[in-house]
Amino acid sequence: MATIDTTTTRRTAPAFLQTAVAAQTLAIFFQAATAGLLLSTSYGETLHGVGARVMYGASMLYVLAAVLAWRPGGGSPRPVLYASGFLVLASVQVVLGIAHVPSVHVPLGVLMFGLSVLDLGRRRRT
Repeated sequence: MATIDTTTTRRTAPAFLQTAVAAQTLAIFFQAATAGLLLSTSYGETLHGVGARVMYGASMLYVLAAVLAWRPGGGSPRPVLYASGFLVLASVQVVLGIAHVPSVHVPLGVLMFGLSVLDLGRRRRT
């Protein structure tokens, strides 16, 4: 039966968590940039659609990293709550984007970017 080396997990889990938050933040920023392209170019819709999938995947990666940092890594369960909240917000964003409700979609995107930057800043301090 395989065992988990907790010393290695304790060192790598926070780094993986920080990388996941950084990827999510970058993906949300990309979405803001492609939202502008959506209004001004013919290929903006394609880029924004691809970016939406990447952002959603980054949010799922954040949940995975948070669970791995918490359970085998012995960390706090708080990042799991943050990551789950981001995944819920990402899900709402996808639904609003598909339904073409920019009056809520755009402000929610700005909120998500701000929260992700704050979370990234907190990760870098620890």
